[in-house]
Amino acid sequence: MEDTEDFVVDDDVFKEPMKKRKRSDRDQRFRAFPSVEQSALKEYEKLESRTRRVLSNTYQKLIQSVFLDDSIPNGVKYLINRLLALIEKPSLDPIYIGLFGSTGAGKSSLINAIIQQAMFLPVSGESICTSCIVQVSSGCCEQYEAKIHLLSDQEWKEELKNLTKLLHRTEEPDREEADVWDRDDAVEEAIWKLQMFYGNGAERKSYEELLRARPKGKIPTSRIITLKAEEAGELSVKLDPYIRTQRRDLDGESAQTQIWPLIKHVEVTLPKSELIPEGVVLVDIPGTGDFNSKRDEMWKKTIDKCSVIWVISDIERVSGGRAHEDLLNESIKACQRGFCRDVALVVTKTDKLHLPEYLRERKVRNGAILSQREAVLERNEMIKLQRNRILKEKLKRKLPGDSKVLEASNLVYTVSAQEYWQQALLTEEETEIPRLRGYIRKRLLDKKRRMVTKYVTEAFGLLLLTDSFNCMENPPNEYLHMSGLRRFVEEKIQLLEKAIDQCFAHIEQPLQEGVRNARTSYRRILGACLVRSRGNQGFHQTLKAVCLKNGVYASRTLARIDLNEAITQPIYDQIDPVFGGIFRAGMPTGSTLLPHIEAFKHSLQEKMMEIGVRNGWKYESYKKSFLIQEISAILGGLEDYILRKKRRIYESLTTSVQNDLKPCYEEAAQIAGKKACERMKDVLRRGVERQVAEGMFERAQERMRHQFQLLKNGITEKVKGSIATMLTLASSQGDGLYKELADVKSEYKEMEKLHRSLKEVAENAVLRRGMQDFLLRMSPSKAVPHKA
Repeated sequence: MEDTEDFVVDDDVFKEPMKKRKRSDRDQRFRAFPSVEQSALKEYEKLESRTRRVLSNTYQKLIQSVFLDDSIPNGVKYLINRLLALIEKPSLDPIYIGLFGSTGAGKSSLINAIIQQAMFLPVSGESICTSCIVQVSSGCCEQYEAKIHLLSDQEWKEELKNLTKLLHRTEEPDREEADVWDRDDAVEEAIWKLQMFYGNGAERKSYEELLRARPKGKIPTSRIITLKAEEAGELSVKLDPYIRTQRRDLDGESAQTQIWPLIKHVEVTLPKSELIPEGVVLVDIPGTGDFNSKRDEMWKKTIDKCSVIWVISDIERVSGGRAHEDLLNESIKACQRGFCRDVALVVTKTDKLHLPEYLRERKVRNGAILSQREAVLERNEMIKLQRNRILKEKLKRKLPGDSKVLEASNLVYTVSAQEYWQQALLTEEETEIPRLRGYIRKRLLDKKRRMVTKYVTEAFGLLLLTDSFNCMENPPNEYLHMSGLRRFVEEKIQLLEKAIDQCFAHIEQPLQEGVRNARTSYRRILGACLVRSRGNQGFHQTLKAVCLKNGVYASRTLARIDLNEAITQPIYDQIDPVFGGIFRAGMPTGSTLLPHIEAFKHSLQEKMMEIGVRNGWKYESYKKSFLIQEISAILGGLEDYILRKKRRIYESLTTSVQNDLKPCYEEAAQIAGKKACERMKDVLRRGVERQVAEGMFERAQERMRHQFQLLKNGITEKVKGSIATMLTLASSQGDGLYKELADVKSEYKEMEKLHRSLKEVAENAVLRRGMQDFLLRMSPSKAVPHKA
């Protein structure tokens, strides 16, 4: 197993816990929230801070009590390590919100409006602006800061090798290839990168010659460039050359643009934002990926780690087109393979409308349109209704019917960054920028509430155990009770294994049907991928790039090409709803994994309560409470483990096909000379035919089954190991596990109060929200702009 156990006994138990955050810094985190939400957050932050203080005091006492001992009992090591892990646990894992859109869709303009900085990220209505993944977040720093991450030396060498292979051709290519050479997008981009990095003529040099060549720009040894500024505009000017797509006719490029081909991604941190709360990361994600393997892998991983994806499409392109559909499909796949739980369509530039044309084509006849503003609002409402219905239907085809994303009443936002600044037609509220900010705040507040509740509850369980080390509650038949509980746990684990098998069995039939469909449709799909409307014109080197990258080609200007994904799509069409059903949360069903684990947890907790009542454990027994709390902590960590593993399971089909087809990709990539394009296509067709005949799809099916089995093994191993350790610690018969420790009763009582106050804090938050909603309903609506 590549993952270690959740709780490992570490001999280095004298590690100093990290410093706690200053109060002034903590208060700055709430600036983005209205007063009502600030109050709720401050209460949760106070709970968390006091809990960390109790844990830290307990940790220090335990360290002092065992510091001079020659050997530390395993039980004490376990406890100290668990305390330290909780103390150093991050206050909140970032919420990544991915803005995923095509060239010119308005992603950067939208981020600028959300963060209230009009021209912070480069924008242009005519061409690609943002050239790489850009992450924007706020922190407690005093300055604006950007970190530009560059490809490592090895990563650049890999790209350089592929770029020079792509540019290689025989001395006498046929006339067709010579005529279209300069019109090939893949070749133009390769030439452009090499010239920018090494200078004119670099495209004619070999890989070995370029390795010896000196780059035009200076490359820092750390491969990170850090920029700082006091004002947003100052940082924007410094940052612009690194993230703006460089024009190919640019004369006298700067030192910054000379290393532009090396840039992997950029992280921007804003100081103390009043609009974007700390803990939220807005990610500007280019729509197609990248030719470089590492950048392309990062593109996929970035999409997968986003818990929210906003598909960005401007008003003129939202009604169709391959690019828009590709973005939606990629976003839905992120729900299947990644952490994404929420997908929405954000339609940009919604102030654009030609009034005479709209009035001529207008189908709604229930009232006269008297102004441009009325037409824009009516059109935007129609777009919401239409696209919301279409998006929900698409999601229903791919995801389980009870998926959380389908519960949202509206999955579409109609925004205008330009009107947000000008307000010539629309009010600030009508631009829907504030609505997006409100969504962001709600996500963070909900996550903070869940995190603190879990944190305080887990800490309370640990303090119960700590206090128990000096407790004299040891009934004579205690060993028999724990032995009976161990047998019960073993039986329940066996039942859990059967439930997991039954859960995974639901994928079997659609998987088989998908394989049958793939076998009957692969020729048609491959043929469609290899055909262009203008024949081979401009496609020769693009196809070569596809082969060099094992069937995948990502360009900044063309639609993404992935032959492996296309060939396996018939399988995914069959398994998607069932696959999503396996990994969703909800009521226990035969095909749902997480509720089975939740049911397993409850059965153990109920058994512990039963044993406690039957055998005389006191109502507030430390042992009973510790066991119940620790079971929640152990099994609660399984959800993240499962979510990390599901990406590997989901992608096992395309990965398997890609591995099987790698020899024919490599063979096709070596072809040059006359009729090279047709010869490459022929190699690919014959290679696919041969692999299909030898069972390529069946092997992919078996590899997915194997990944499911690995997940099952990982779950049961983690459950067995962690629960066995916990039961051993709870048993008073374990030799050498316990010793008399420092008195922590005061810390235990403090933690008990904090645990009880969770309910009060939650009730206060609900009450404040109700009061806020009432005041909003009673307040007058904002006036419309004066330029109607």
